[in-house]
Amino acid sequence: MITYIAYSILGICTLGVLHSYVLYPFTLLLFANKKAKEVKENSTFKIGILVAAYNEEKVIAEKLFSVLNSDYPMSLVNIYIGSDASTDKTNSIVEQLARTHSNIHLINFPGRTGKAGIINQLAEKCKDEIFILTDANVIFDKNTIKNLVKHFSYPEVHQVCSNIIKTSNTDVSIQPLEKNYLNLENKIKAVESNTWQLVIGAEGGCYAIRGNKYIPVPKNYFMDDFYITMGVINNGGKVLFEKEAICFEDLPSESSEEFKRKVRISIGNYQNLSSYKHLLWPPWKAVAYAFFSHKVLRWITPFLLFIIYGCSLYLALHSRIFLGLSVLQLFLFMLPLFINVLNPIKPLLFIAHFYNMNYALLKGFIMYSKGVRSSVWEPTKRNA
Repeated sequence: MITYIAYSILGICTLGVLHSYVLYPFTLLLFANKKAKEVKENSTFKIGILVAAYNEEKVIAEKLFSVLNSDYPMSLVNIYIGSDASTDKTNSIVEQLARTHSNIHLINFPGRTGKAGIINQLAEKCKDEIFILTDANVIFDKNTIKNLVKHFSYPEVHQVCSNIIKTSNTDVSIQPLEKNYLNLENKIKAVESNTWQLVIGAEGGCYAIRGNKYIPVPKNYFMDDFYITMGVINNGGKVLFEKEAICFEDLPSESSEEFKRKVRISIGNYQNLSSYKHLLWPPWKAVAYAFFSHKVLRWITPFLLFIIYGCSLYLALHSRIFLGLSVLQLFLFMLPLFINVLNPIKPLLFIAHFYNMNYALLKGFIMYSKGVRSSVWEPTKRNA
C-alpha cells in the first residue's frame, strides 16, 4: 500500500514539473492560432515615464537618451527619476540632462526606500494619462513608446507589456541559457495575450498602465510588477503583450548575480501568491489555469523535486532502477556546486542552472517565511 502511494505521489509531482516547464508551453505554442489584432498608432496620450534608480551611473544617461530619441512627441512625455539615495553619479547625470530637457524630473529620496515605495510615490506625483514603468538598464527602441500606448485606444485595455530583448556580452556561463529561457517566456506571454487577453505577470523592466488603474504596491513587497499586473486582472482589466514594443536589457554575466536576482524574485513570488491565491479558483477559468500552470507550479518546483527524491529513495528499497535514479538525482542536486566550470559541457550546465534557480526559489521561500521587513534592493552589476 505504501509503495503504491509512493508511486502515485512521485507520478503526480513529476507531472507537475513537466506540465509547467514542458507541456503548458508546448501545447500553448502548438495550438495557438489567434494573432494579435492590428491597432492603429495613437500619439495623443500624455505619458509619464517612471524609473526607480539606485546607483545607475553606468546606464542612466543611455536610458534617458533612448527615451528622448523616441518617435513620440516629447511635448507629451514626462520622465520621473526616483533616486533611492544613490551614492554614485546618478543624480548629477540626471540633473545635468534636466537642465536642457525640461521634461526630466529628478526626485531624490534621502533614505533607502525600495523600488515599490519609490514607484508608488512617483505614481502619486505623475498626473499623466499613461504610466510607463521601466528600469534604468532597459533601453528603449525609438518605437517602444508608441507601440506600447496604441492599445489604450480601447478602454478595456488597462495594461500593456513590452517585448524585452535580452542581450549578452558573452557566450560563457549562464547568459545564453537565461536568454533562451526569457525569450521563450515572451513567446508564452504573447500567446496568453492573444488567446485570453491576459499576461501572467508583466516583466518589470518595461510596461505601460493607465494612470487611473495603477494599484499601489504594499510596503516591503518585491515583484511590484507582478502585483500590479495581477491586480489589474483581478479588477477585470485586459493585459496585453505587444511584441513590437521592443526594448533591450543586458543580462548579468555572473551566476552569483543571477542567483541573487532570482532570490529577490522568489520572495516576491510567494508574497504575490499570498495576495492573489483566490485567482486560482474556480480552476476552469483561463486566469486560474494560466496562473497555476505558468507560475504556481514553477514556484513550488523545489518542493516537488525534493518529494520526487524522497519517493525515489523509498522505492529504491524495492527496486534497483530507483536506486540508480536516486543516485542520479543526488548527482543532479549537487551540480550547481560546479556551475562555474561546466560551460564546456552545455547539457550539464543547463541542468545545473535549472537546479540553481530552484535553490534560489527555495532560499526566497525561507526568507519570505521569516517575514520581509524591507524591500530595499541592490541592483545587479551592470555590464555597461
